[in-house]
Amino acid sequence: MPEKQKINLLWFGNDLRIRDNESLFNVMQEDLPFLAVYIFDETFFSSTQFGFKKIGQFRAQFLLETVSDLNNNLNQKNIPFLKKFGQTQDIFNQISEYFEIEKIFCQSEWTQEEVAFEKQITSILPYVKWVKSYSQLLLQPNFVAEKLDEIPLLFTTFRQKIEKDFKIRNEFECEQLVNRKPDLYLKIKSDDVTLKTLGFDDFEMHQSTAFPFLGGETAAMQRLNAYFFETKNLSRYKETRNGLIGEDYSSKFSAWLANGSLSAVSIFHEIKKYEAKFGNNESTYWLVFELLWRDFFKYTSMQFRDKIFLKVGILERDEEFKFAQNLINQWVNGGTNSDFINANMEEIKHTGWMSNRGRQNVASYFCKILKQEWRIGAAYFEEMLIDYDVHSNYGNWMYLAGVGNDPRSRIFHAEKQAEQYDTNHKFRNLWL
Repeated sequence: MPEKQKINLLWFGNDLRIRDNESLFNVMQEDLPFLAVYIFDETFFSSTQFGFKKIGQFRAQFLLETVSDLNNNLNQKNIPFLKKFGQTQDIFNQISEYFEIEKIFCQSEWTQEEVAFEKQITSILPYVKWVKSYSQLLLQPNFVAEKLDEIPLLFTTFRQKIEKDFKIRNEFECEQLVNRKPDLYLKIKSDDVTLKTLGFDDFEMHQSTAFPFLGGETAAMQRLNAYFFETKNLSRYKETRNGLIGEDYSSKFSAWLANGSLSAVSIFHEIKKYEAKFGNNESTYWLVFELLWRDFFKYTSMQFRDKIFLKVGILERDEEFKFAQNLINQWVNGGTNSDFINANMEEIKHTGWMSNRGRQNVASYFCKILKQEWRIGAAYFEEMLIDYDVHSNYGNWMYLAGVGNDPRSRIFHAEKQAEQYDTNHKFRNLWL
């Protein structure tokens, strides 16, 4: 039997980009040829939790667009890219039949499903070296560790400590890199993965969606450029961010951030370029403030690990939740007693998108008015949202259920909120 070729693997997860990709940068510095791999793990498309899928049609479509864009961008760099559908373990097994894998370069993950995948791979490849990067974060872990002994419960405490002598790393310069070692004879073929493969029918996006964008790094950079430099909407962000209709009330970066086709560090440096050109104000600061919130939830989950998936949350507080399938169904299908809640639930059902204001209201209503268990609502969001991010989703739901980062009991009064943010009924009329 011929000797297997030694290679490194670049295993893409939620870091589906070229720009500022630390794993890509690092693997390109090595002497060995490497293979880039992305796996659509069938577990995410088949398993259900509380009767909901892990990934619904909207995020599946966005993911397919993202991987297709990444494929084009890697092609231009002469990087072989293997795309597979199946069980992660089986696919790594298959690759190891043809190649001797020295190192796996990937993004660091610490939540339970991602950790389980790594354990499966380690069982097949016990001697492989892992080279991991924290590229999903804005703040580097060593910088945060210098400032804080532990992650505080309150965001304000976190932000105030972090913002003193604030340091953000430089981007990893990947755009100019071209693969000089593409000498891989790939006996394994990529799968042709479509919506049908993932268990969905083709669909047209709803005309009233506030998120009419494509997945992928190319679309992300076009959006960033349009929102910052073409329209200067960034300078109005703080005033408009509680909007409900249209694509420009907020940056809409969250979906690209969630699957890593855009990095928080790149956004930060683009904000700084924008400020240098057009001046800084409360709005330009506020987008950095929101990126810090995102990091806060990531560091919280890093500290508490799987506690973020427990009913009692990180506060270990046993809130009284009931279970009434009819109330859950009413909430999901926009049939509650509140027209503002219903309009938001219609929006997510038909588009996979909901404003930040809407999310806070429907989650508060689910937990505090309907008194249903927060993890059921979180699971529904996980299926439906284009921009689902495990840390932010579970962090926000715990927070609103009273078992997370805010020990105070907060209730959003939907009718007051509707009066304030949908005075003329425009949003409700759009969806109801």
